Amino acid sequence: MLFPEMQLWLRVLLAVAVAAAVAFGTTPIVKTFAQRVGAMDIPDHKRHIHTHPTPRMGGMAIFLGFLISVLLFIDVSRPVQGILIGSVIIVATGVVDDIINMRYYLKFALQVLAAAVAVYHGVVIHVLMNPNVFSSEETLFVGYLSIPVSILWIVGITNAVNLIDGLDGLACGVSAISSVTMLVVALMVAEPNVALILAALAGGCLGFIPYNLNPAKIFMGDTGALLLGYVLATVSILGLFKFYAIITFIVPILALALPLFDTLFAIIRRLLRGQNPMTPDRGHLHHRLIDHGLSQKQAVAVLYSLSAMMGLTAVVICTTGKLRMLLLILDVVFAAAVGVFTYHTIEHPAHDSTIAPDESEAEDAGADEKGADSE
Repeated sequence: MLFPEMQLWLRVLLAVAVAAAVAFGTTPIVKTFAQRVGAMDIPDHKRHIHTHPTPRMGGMAIFLGFLISVLLFIDVSRPVQGILIGSVIIVATGVVDDIINMRYYLKFALQVLAAAVAVYHGVVIHVLMNPNVFSSEETLFVGYLSIPVSILWIVGITNAVNLIDGLDGLACGVSAISSVTMLVVALMVAEPNVALILAALAGGCLGFIPYNLNPAKIFMGDTGALLLGYVLATVSILGLFKFYAIITFIVPILALALPLFDTLFAIIRRLLRGQNPMTPDRGHLHHRLIDHGLSQKQAVAVLYSLSAMMGLTAVVICTTGKLRMLLLILDVVFAAAVGVFTYHTIEHPAHDSTIAPDESEAEDAGADEKGADSE
């Protein structure tokens, strides 16, 4: 007879394994389907400088793994129903966009619809962290603003993940790291259903990423990027924002720090230049790393490491005693190692032979062309 904690960990591992197996097994099928329906990214030697036409829409495989795992291992409560229905809307939007390049306002409207579906089913932010550090109250009840705040968070994170989807394997790997971070914290705050959803999402990413690492055999496209952002956003509300402890507000921010801050700085950067915030540019963090001499693989490794450091920090603040100190030391060592690696690779660049220095991979149409739709 297994203890309840062991039973939960076994279910988490099974959820990861099933989602990964389904995603890995269905990706070749999705690739063939994408080729037949014309969901292809064609090199144009401007934004799309990869050497050969590459299928997109690989996010369908992630979704299949995620959905099957959720249905097998998770209690489908009303909020979970909302997340699943919204996910179907998001995936359908991504599929159409990967085939015909949907207009940005229509895609945005469908994202708002998917967010509203989740909110209608109870995925709502009721409290926020109090920005006034001098106040005795740690939290603020948002009251009638709860619905617009929730929709803004969901749509914002959905697009933030889409915008970092500019190098082979980047968005998928960062999303997997974010999922695992919130999975660990969900287990620590006794949210088993949330942990299982995140396990299913992480498993879907892990099953797909072998096909998506540089050089990518298939891009996940908007189908995958929008799905990952949507699920991460809604599950963070379901599992962490509903608590009133201040650390639970910090955790999703840290777990999603890379896409959040990259998007925020992109908006600020364009406004300061007098540009429309939706105007595409090459100022994203992954572009800067490439322009400073890193290869795609090196840039992705650095960004994975940064995301992992933020995730580890999120876990650190939720722990106590000797474990916290141990994790903190590990975090510092990790940060130092990334700093040394980045400095060394910038000083001694090793470009990918198939990648020009000014190129971004076009998984999301370069995170510039199709990313501009999302922005």
